[in-house]
Amino acid sequence: MFASYSTLLILLCLLQLKHMLADYFLQTGIMLDGRHQYLHLGRFLHAGVHALGSLLAFLLVGSAITFILPVILVEWVVHFHIDWWKGRHTADQQLTPSDAAYWRASGVDQALHQLTYVGMIWLWLVSMNMV
Repeated sequence: MFASYSTLLILLCLLQLKHMLADYFLQTGIMLDGRHQYLHLGRFLHAGVHALGSLLAFLLVGSAITFILPVILVEWVVHFHIDWWKGRHTADQQLTPSDAAYWRASGVDQALHQLTYVGMIWLWLVSMNMV
């Protein structure tokens, strides 16, 4: 499939919408409690919601499953570790939403997630021979 610039923008929008839903609408109590612990079932599930959403986004733009599966596996691992860092950092520093440093950590967290999408889209462009 030839990837047009319109398709690229659609994919970017799909990943952005997926991120908003997964991070702000689909998180449950189990996903939010104890996030500073490394082996955390909630973070495992939360990263899985992100991976599933990305799978759907890439399917919607016609990507091959052989491309999608390794990319979303890497996304799952990266997302898990970004969120673990934020949970650990905010717990170690005893940060709450009333602390400016909490919001700086949230900003770093969100920026790293967005940069992950840039990397995923770059890999997709490479797979489409556009780079």
